[in-house]
Amino acid sequence: MDQCVENWVDLYPNRMDQICCGGGGGALTTGYNEERVFYARKKIDQISATGAKTLVVPCHSCHGQFNNVKKEYGLGDLKVKYLWELVADCLIL
Repeated sequence: MDQCVENWVDLYPNRMDQICCGGGGGALTTGYNEERVFYARKKIDQISATGAKTLVVPCHSCHGQFNNVKKEYGLGDLKVKYLWELVADCLIL
């Protein structure tokens, strides 16, 4: 992240204390959409606390989850990017 973005903020808590987005383990495809949206609330609170306009995620489940739930939690303008997208954007000369 330091190599691509000058001013970035990590979520808190981070590293081993990180919280799942609620879309992992196949939850995106199980059909339990109300539960999946509910489970996202803690991660959405973390994201909201940063004031970020762009969220960078390495995980396909996180990418899908946040794109699906961001409007329901008032973050409709949040841009969700894969980590590889950010790196690719930085490589353009």
